[in-house]
Amino acid sequence: MSKSMELPDCVYPRPPVTIFPCAPTPKHSLHLSNLDSQKFFRFSVKYVHLFEKCVSVDVLKSSLSRALVDYYPLAGRLRRSSISEDDHKLQVDCNGEGAVFAEAFMDATAQQLLQPCNLPNTSWKKLLCKVEAQSFLDLPPLIIQVTSLRCGGMILCTAINHCLCDGTGASQFLHDWARLAREPNTELPVTPFHGRHVLNPRDPPQVHFTHAGYTRANPASHEVDLHSWMMHSQPLVATSFTFGASEVLLLKKQCLSWPKPVTTFESVAAHTWRAWVKSMNLCPTITVKLIFTVNVRKKVNLPEGYYGNGFVLACAESTVRDLTTVENDNDDDISHGLKALQEAKASLEEKGYIRSMVDLLEDKTVRVDLSTSLVISQWSRLGLEDVDFGLGKPLFMGPLSSYVYCLFLPVVGDSDAVRVLVSVPESVVESFRYHMLVKDGWKKQENDDGLV
Repeated sequence: MSKSMELPDCVYPRPPVTIFPCAPTPKHSLHLSNLDSQKFFRFSVKYVHLFEKCVSVDVLKSSLSRALVDYYPLAGRLRRSSISEDDHKLQVDCNGEGAVFAEAFMDATAQQLLQPCNLPNTSWKKLLCKVEAQSFLDLPPLIIQVTSLRCGGMILCTAINHCLCDGTGASQFLHDWARLAREPNTELPVTPFHGRHVLNPRDPPQVHFTHAGYTRANPASHEVDLHSWMMHSQPLVATSFTFGASEVLLLKKQCLSWPKPVTTFESVAAHTWRAWVKSMNLCPTITVKLIFTVNVRKKVNLPEGYYGNGFVLACAESTVRDLTTVENDNDDDISHGLKALQEAKASLEEKGYIRSMVDLLEDKTVRVDLSTSLVISQWSRLGLEDVDFGLGKPLFMGPLSSYVYCLFLPVVGDSDAVRVLVSVPESVVESFRYHMLVKDGWKKQENDDGLV
């Protein structure tokens, strides 16, 4: 497998500037929901779009200034809530301080970067200007760098604070910004709804369900903590696998007798979870978890355009033995993991389950249980690959870096495909790749993108 390309240095013709909303915006403190304030979300999600043609920087700046009128919390600053003794709860000081915008040049072409984008490395951090801040709370919620390329193309890197919005919200913002770049005088199709009161916890909190994705336990109390081992024991290596329509169909064919319809996400997620667990060579009696994001905007009737984190973390559980047992001589059997995954999704349909989760997060000792979990974030159905600032859709869309959790990414030009990107410890890379490559009847071809 070829290594990802080391990027040339960026040349900055001028220091970053601040882009302010072009019209007056509400000045108030926006209290974030329990879903927003989770410590698990306290980072900026960094999106990379590679375009064949470069849009005028002046157009990007002016349209961004207009977009920030409607998306004014992104021009504010994150603060600890005054009602909290610590940083358990957060708020946004909607003060119009603006977003950071940087311009750069890189001596490379879009075609040179296209394939290596699939496996980001630390040098890709050059695509986002560094903003000095004492803590995460002091960083502006929106940081942007536009890097022009030798060929006339550009890379747009956008860092959006996860506490303010999820992937659905990020996609909504990027599409609206692009729309205003194409049509400066247009009205946005949906006005973002910033109020978080619709997800207020009940008083007193009413936790009537078991939420397996969370724990109050001290991390040191876990007999096995894969997360700590992965983070500290050895280098993490980015791996990438693209599942086209034919590969997804072969996974689904294993489930022809399944009582429920099987989605692309479910089949690929169950397969990835099983491959990840098998590669770790764990004790058969350990309980492992698959934590994955589920959009609940419709399930709890959030207002149209709701601009906060409108998803929850569902959690499937299994022992290693049950998840990896071979049935009917089929080494790629995903039935057990698929059943656990569908049961986790079904639990979200139970009346009061999501409200119970919101109430659970009132307890500041509760955290996401990462000890033996694979976390999957679904980007492949958000429309991020369709953002068009007026000169065409991107050649590529993905993250700035490879995360500890697993990303399901869109494949530009193939709406039926999904690309799985996950970093694993160096010692298990080959085992993980082997288990991700389904053997029976699959035509395997390995290149920089793993499975094609």
